[in-house]
Amino acid sequence: MDEAAISPGVGQPIPEWDLKHRLPTDRPVGPDLWDGGTIFRINSTFMDVTEQPFMERQWTALAAFFSSWGVIAAVWFYLLTHEQLDTPLPTKWRIIFNLLAFAALAGFGWLMFKTGRPVFFALKNRPIRFNRVEKKLFAIRRRRFFGRQDEGDVVAEAAWNKDSIFCIHREATNFGRVYHIRHYKTDAAGNVVDAFSIGREWTGDANVRTLLAQWNYWCSYMNDGPATLPKPMLFQTTHETLRESFFFSMYTFGFTAGGVVRMITMPFTLLFAALRSLSLATCREAVWPQSVLAVSAIRPDDAYVEPSNGTPVGWVQTIQAQQRGEYPDSPKGKVSNWTGEADGVENAKRWLSDEPPVQLASA
Repeated sequence: MDEAAISPGVGQPIPEWDLKHRLPTDRPVGPDLWDGGTIFRINSTFMDVTEQPFMERQWTALAAFFSSWGVIAAVWFYLLTHEQLDTPLPTKWRIIFNLLAFAALAGFGWLMFKTGRPVFFALKNRPIRFNRVEKKLFAIRRRRFFGRQDEGDVVAEAAWNKDSIFCIHREATNFGRVYHIRHYKTDAAGNVVDAFSIGREWTGDANVRTLLAQWNYWCSYMNDGPATLPKPMLFQTTHETLRESFFFSMYTFGFTAGGVVRMITMPFTLLFAALRSLSLATCREAVWPQSVLAVSAIRPDDAYVEPSNGTPVGWVQTIQAQQRGEYPDSPKGKVSNWTGEADGVENAKRWLSDEPPVQLASA
């Protein structure tokens, strides 16, 4: 679900469920601590993280692809009823077919624009920068086509403090319930002014445990630094190859799917990979404004700059390094000062209730 293609509730109050499941920035939310494949780079000053649509770009491209065929079909229908008939249509039917063709053209054209705008002739990725020095998040939202060179792309900011609103967001889809972490900015009346998602989307209640572990990972970085963090699941690449696009598309159908499922879904995987690659080919790299770069300086003696030389980047290099025993497979950690539910699965179940543990602890 690409939040650049749909409105994340702007002008409306924060959804009640989201607000009940607000995430604190000053304490952990569970016993687990790990990354789920969201990190581009990390150092003692900042950490660049993916935004939620990053892994599902191919789905948005697919919607734009089908919409474009709808536009072509509407034009073909118009020409068929006006240019290719031996006997001209009566005026009444001509008007009806005109209205049908124009309605289809407008509908599919609007859908093609809404779904295609974030993934074609836009940005290859929209990173979110967790800046420890400034105690802020800087999120690139969209491409800036006009403006001074130092302005960079359009950026939203969020303060890292207890007053900032970070929530678990839940959506019901045809594939079940999905969750992601969302930041809300509100006006004086409590209505949403802007919102953006962070990291990736998790499908199913069972994966809320991983969502909470991810939030702990980001909180630990912002509050304590990178020294004690387990390695990320992998470092995502900003220079995606066709092979990387294939892996993104394959994992659309699940990280742990078996060989039979992979074979059945292979035609869709190849289509998704082609659409993802085509989308990326039309886009450019994101450009940070000079104001953000000015507060993102990395110390020359920083011992925590990653990925460094020898660190694998992307699915292909990381899987190969894991097979050679040079990179840990699914590195995980535990929160050292956690005093709540010790079992991560049970803790996640409590978070899915209407009274999550963090609210009970702060009451």
